[in-house]
Amino acid sequence: MRTGWKHKPQATGGCQCGALRHAAPAGPARSTVWPCRMRQRATGNALAPLLDVLSDTTGWSGTPAEWASSDIALRGFCNICGTPVYYRSTDTSEIMADTPSPAVRFRPDAPCATERRQPRLGLLPTLPFHPTPAGPAVTSHQSPE
Repeated sequence: MRTGWKHKPQATGGCQCGALRHAAPAGPARSTVWPCRMRQRATGNALAPLLDVLSDTTGWSGTPAEWASSDIALRGFCNICGTPVYYRSTDTSEIMADTPSPAVRFRPDAPCATERRQPRLGLLPTLPFHPTPAGPAVTSHQSPE
C-alpha cells in the first residue's frame, strides 16, 4: 500500500455527457494538484486536480478512449464529449478530481511538480466573486450528475 493514503468516500461520477461513469470504492486515496506543464496541456487548465485510486477496483460503465501521452502514461477520456477522466501510469491510477459528484469533496493533500505553477493562481483569493449572470435560457446537453 502506498504511503500517505487515507480513507476517502466512494467517488462516483463521470464525463460531461454521461457516456462514461466510474465508481471508485471507499478506501485509500490521495488528493493532489499538479500545476506542471504536462498536466496543464492535458487538461487545458492551470492545474490538474487528481484523486489517487486503485485501478483494479474502479468500475466503469462505458469505455474510455485512451491516449499514451508518454511511454509510461495513459490518459483516459470520453470519445464523445472529450472530458479527461483519468491518468494511469505504471505506479498510479488517478481520476480527475472534478469528475466525481459534488458530494465527493476534494481537498488536496499536497501540490506536486510546482515549478511550473501559473502565477495567476495566487490572484484568485484576491478577486471578487460574481454569480453567474442571468441570461437567455440555455439548453444543457450535460449529464445531470
